[in-house]
Amino acid sequence: MSTYEHPEELTIGLRRIQSLRYGENPHQQSAFYQEIPAAPGTIATAKQLHGKELSHNNIIDADAAWAAVSEFEEQTFAIIKHTNACGLASHKNQTESYRRALAGDPISAFGGIVACNRKLTFAAAEEIRKTFYEIILAPSFDAKATALLQKKKDLRILALGAKSTVPGLDYRRVSGGMLVQTPDILAEDPALWKVVTERIPSAQEFEELVFAWKAVKQIKSNAIVLTKDRALRGMGAGQPNRVTSVHLALRAAGNEASGCVVGSDAFFPFPDGLEAAAEGGVTAVIQPGGSIRDDAVIAAADKASIAMMFTGTRHFKH
Repeated sequence: MSTYEHPEELTIGLRRIQSLRYGENPHQQSAFYQEIPAAPGTIATAKQLHGKELSHNNIIDADAAWAAVSEFEEQTFAIIKHTNACGLASHKNQTESYRRALAGDPISAFGGIVACNRKLTFAAAEEIRKTFYEIILAPSFDAKATALLQKKKDLRILALGAKSTVPGLDYRRVSGGMLVQTPDILAEDPALWKVVTERIPSAQEFEELVFAWKAVKQIKSNAIVLTKDRALRGMGAGQPNRVTSVHLALRAAGNEASGCVVGSDAFFPFPDGLEAAAEGGVTAVIQPGGSIRDDAVIAAADKASIAMMFTGTRHFKH
């Protein structure tokens, strides 16, 4: 299918590429199918360089990790547990980028999946091997990095190559049918975002808000992220209400919450979430806007001297 204008006319072609030991749980059967034609730079076309075969859950988490780092043009690491990023950071130095991602939540990182959107260097591999991971994936690997990582018997190593420039459609089965949608890809121009508060974000805050907006897109809704220095410091995901996600993100960030910015994947329906973030010491917020109580949320931000921007778009991830 060359365009995404009419996904209802899609004819899905699949071929089985791997029978898995079991599904999400040991009592479930599972197999891995690849789209036809196969798109390059995907989990389904990845080359496994080392380690035992992938499990059902490995594949799901690896896909989430690849999606997270692919969102960024700059050098970025993501550490994934149960499809959410517990670590995410961008930095010009690859090893430092990994260290900052790990620092976001080193406890949750154990047993997770780490992804990089650049060729993995030997220096970064030396740091990565200090923590137990199920999978490490990148477009490619330095030969010395591969040799070093292969010393870890149970570590799966995946080389994905360059990501496809034509992303596929999203499928989700429901009872008796299937939902098909175009991917959540949008050419957003930060210059068109709207400052809605009395205080304007500083240049540094604006750069951080851009990072936070890309980061929150990869977290399960209701999603809240706290970031600082282009690194994830805390996140709340998958909660029935947004204020709970704020509290979880603040708790995860701990003492690092002060000076962070907040990214919210959808609008704040009430001022309480923003007020909680303000009490935690955040300085700026980015969110779509669009609530019938936007004025009250903006007033709460002004009262706390927080800068806030509206993007006009949301990024639910169910």
